[in-house]
Amino acid sequence: MLRVGAGWDLVCTPAETGLLALAHLRATGAAIGPVLYDGPNERLYYAIATGTAEIWSDLPVRHLSTDSWLVAPGPEQKDGWLGGWCELPDDNTLTDVEALHAALQHPYVKSDLDEATS
Repeated sequence: MLRVGAGWDLVCTPAETGLLALAHLRATGAAIGPVLYDGPNERLYYAIATGTAEIWSDLPVRHLSTDSWLVAPGPEQKDGWLGGWCELPDDNTLTDVEALHAALQHPYVKSDLDEATS
């Protein structure tokens, strides 16, 4: 278990939406920190900088911070039915908050996000 809110927060998205956003981030060369796929719950968790809760209020995503915990596999777990790490940098890189927010608002990603929440 990893304690959230101590140096990093999380943004939780539906898996399909999160994977589209991840593809967009990769294509644009944005900084990408740890990204965890939770297979059974079909969610993606992006590690981001703390102190950004207000920027997520216009999107149907969940921001997790202080007093939250993340159940995470070891670094060797890259894929599988239960999930695993889509990205796991060797350093302290976190996902660029502005780039992730923009990716989630990109038309092809946003249409999926709108469908997932309706």
